[in-house]
Amino acid sequence: MKQDFYRFLGLATRANKVVSGEDTVMRGIKTKRFHLVLISEDASTNTNKQFYDKCSHYHIPIRQAGTRQALGEAIGKRERVVIGITDKGFSEKMIRMLEQ
Repeated sequence: MKQDFYRFLGLATRANKVVSGEDTVMRGIKTKRFHLVLISEDASTNTNKQFYDKCSHYHIPIRQAGTRQALGEAIGKRERVVIGITDKGFSEKMIRMLEQ
């Protein structure tokens, strides 16, 4: 399941529907730019709380999805702790994939 998810995340990246980086994603949450926020399982407690609280406030789904290294590799970058998905279709499919 995980490999399919990471391949799909790579596809979303190539479709230009992915934003990464803590500051950039936080600004996007505040402007309701995202349909889904992905956070790594190895994110710090403070980062987890910060993003879960902000996503809850703005009613944006947030899910844990692998390690920071796996998320970074999936989008062709270095380690990434937080990723925002800007497309509703990609977001819905990713949520279904993570819930399987």
